[in-house]
Order: sequence, then C-alpha cells, then structure tokens
Amino acid sequence: MNAVIADISYRALLGRRRVWLLVLLPLVLLGLTALLRVIGADGERATVVLLQTFAIGIMLPLLGLIAGTGVIAPEIDDGTVLHLLAKPISRPVIAQTKFLVAASVVAVFAAVPTFAAAYLLVGAEAGVAAGFALGALAGGIAYAAVFMLLGVLTRHAVTIGIAYAVVWEGVVGNFVPGARRFSIQQWAQTVADQVSSSVFLRTEIALGFAVPALLVVTVGAVVWAGLRLRSFSLTGDE
Repeated sequence: MNAVIADISYRALLGRRRVWLLVLLPLVLLGLTALLRVIGADGERATVVLLQTFAIGIMLPLLGLIAGTGVIAPEIDDGTVLHLLAKPISRPVIAQTKFLVAASVVAVFAAVPTFAAAYLLVGAEAGVAAGFALGALAGGIAYAAVFMLLGVLTRHAVTIGIAYAVVWEGVVGNFVPGARRFSIQQWAQTVADQVSSSVFLRTEIALGFAVPALLVVTVGAVVWAGLRLRSFSLTGDE
C-alpha cells in the first residue's frame, strides 16, 4: 500500500459529490429503521427482511459501485491517471492501494450502519446485527474489488455496474436458483446466516463455497486490475 496514493484517493473520493451518495444510502437505512420502530414493526422477522432487501440487496452493491469506481475511474476519464502511472510505483501496488481505500470506505458506510440498524431494532438478539454486519463487510469488500476492476476496464463502469447490480444481483441472483451461487449478495447473506441463529434467515449456499468464492473474486479482481494498469500507455489511455 502506498500512503501518498491512499491519501489522494481518500480526498478525491470523499471530497466530491460521491460522498453525499455514500452518506445518503446509510441515512435511508437508518430512516427505515426509525420508521419500523415507530409503527411497531421492529421484530426479528422485519429486521431480517429490511437487511436482506435494502442493506444487502440495494445499499451494499451501490456503495461498492460508488467507492470502487470512484477511486480510479474519474482519474482515467480525465487523464490524470497518467501522472500517477508516470511515478516509479508498481502498477499492482497502485491497484492494491485503490482497492484498500474503496474497501475501507464501503466498510464504514455499509457494515457500520447495517450493524447500527439491526441493533436498534433487535439488539443482540439471535446475532442478527453481528451477522449482517459481517456479511456486509465481506460482500462490500468483494464489490469494491469488482467495481474497481470495472473502472479500470471500461469508461462506462458506472452504467455497466448499475446494470450488473440491478439485473444480475437484484433479479437473477435472487430469483434464479442456479444463479445464486454466483451472486456476491447471496455470498454475503451466507456469511450473515453463519453468524446469526435467526430462524428467519436461511440461505441455500454453503459457507464452504461462499467464503472461497468471495476470496477468489476479490483477489482475482485486484490482481487483474494491476495487470490491466500495466497495459496503460503514458502517451494514451491504453
């Protein structure tokens, strides 16, 4: 990890309009949490449904998209990445640093609010808060890696990322049984299910598949991004 690149990446990501999107999504989750408490629907079942559908199903991939593409795609679009690549810094190190920045941002804006929302609704009951927080952390890290890679591969990373999040993760991954094995969202829920003992949370994917899949996708995306950066020319975009 390169401290200078990390500092630049944090300032760029948190200093632009993206930070408002990063803040808005957790605020919506906490707002929904408050609403459930007000109307008295703050039981374990309602909590699990909220976390599955919004925290893991909507907020997590969108935060991963914002952070993952935000650490590299804007620099590629405006050409400033060429100044970075001109420095005597290994391209894989650049990719690893960008990934760590994105992953840490997703951890703060996804895992922490997810834990807070669950804890406000059911406390430590059945390990729901801890389970979903850990699931959000694991899934968020994978999303950060995938979307960072997407930002390196194409100038249309945001558009493609939204389509992926909505179509594959939101529709195919939820409603097509065979496709669930290849959904980051489903892997994250498997991690949550392993920690939580809630009877309202049941997943079909074994932990022995979900964890290796998360590791392979995360490491593979970061390594691929580093290799792809090596192909960038200092006289052009690729």
